[in-house]
Amino acid sequence: MKPVSPCVAASLALALALAGCGGGSKGGMAPPPPAEVGVVTLTTSPVTTTTVLTGRTAATAMSEVRPQVDGIIKARLFTEGALVRAGQPLYQIDPRLYRATRDEAAAQVASAEAQAATAQAKVARYGRLQSADAVARQDVDDAVATARQARASIAQYRATLRTANVQLGFTRVYAPISGRIGRSTYTQGALVSAAQTTALATIAQLDPIFVDIQQSSSDVFDLRQSLASGSALPASTTVRLTLDNGRAYPQAGRIEFGEATVDATTGTVTLRARFPNPQGLLLPGMFVRVTVPQTVVRNGILAPQRGITRDAKGNATALVVGADDKVVQRQITTGEAIGSNWLVTAGLKAGDRLIVEGTDKAQPGATVKPVAVKQER
Repeated sequence: MKPVSPCVAASLALALALAGCGGGSKGGMAPPPPAEVGVVTLTTSPVTTTTVLTGRTAATAMSEVRPQVDGIIKARLFTEGALVRAGQPLYQIDPRLYRATRDEAAAQVASAEAQAATAQAKVARYGRLQSADAVARQDVDDAVATARQARASIAQYRATLRTANVQLGFTRVYAPISGRIGRSTYTQGALVSAAQTTALATIAQLDPIFVDIQQSSSDVFDLRQSLASGSALPASTTVRLTLDNGRAYPQAGRIEFGEATVDATTGTVTLRARFPNPQGLLLPGMFVRVTVPQTVVRNGILAPQRGITRDAKGNATALVVGADDKVVQRQITTGEAIGSNWLVTAGLKAGDRLIVEGTDKAQPGATVKPVAVKQER
């Protein structure tokens, strides 16, 4: 028998293979399986909407330390930049002149008391003599008037003594409030006056600290309309702070009140928040960003941002899996971003299966195999 050449053998093998493929299926090749996509089943829940506003820190109390008497500063009794407490002595003004004035007033009181004692004794003696008709009535009346005048002089000089004591007390300048004191603008040996316009130092109370927040009047109006219509509930007054360097401030604050008028130059309403400041990280005059809760949407829907796309016109769209596992494209309306989700205000409802993975394999009208994916918050 004549051997078969290699070329002929290869041709026969290819023919048999083609024949086997053609005979295995009468309708041609089998259709591919449905594409697998990751879906999140949407639910409703109360959602708190927030807004980020700018604010500026302000001390809860600010006091300028000023002298109330004239004199030379003998000593500064505090450390600049330190924390001081209310009633703590800060400066000593030369007290010698005021001490002398106090001593003079005390001597005047003593003299008036001595004169009053003499006058009262004379009144008593004249009273005994009058009963025996040994003294004229006019002399008795004069003695009584002199005694009364002496008592009035005592009251006058005692008031002068109290004033002198107050003036002497003013020679030591005390802290009117507790807080952090700044630099001293006057040194030892400087002459100060009760009428001067420059403060000796300034004390700022920093714990707690205020943050004055500016919100546009139009936003305030929209917020009040939402609350009045019942479409939203009032949110918590707890607010969060972000510093200028982007770091979050660790302590939460609370909104205390809002101004009743709109600033005519800026068109904004001022809200005041109070923040704890135990470490003194916040200083007056700092610009900060404040995250302020606005309203609570009763039945809010949060959709993962990775499942929302934008068309050429910038409209938000989403792909959902219908009841027959077919892909449906929806036009939706989104509100603010909350974490890794969008707050959806229209276009989606509870129970919708939103495609968040495999969107490139999901075409509207195509049948897919949905696989549940955990939603991130």
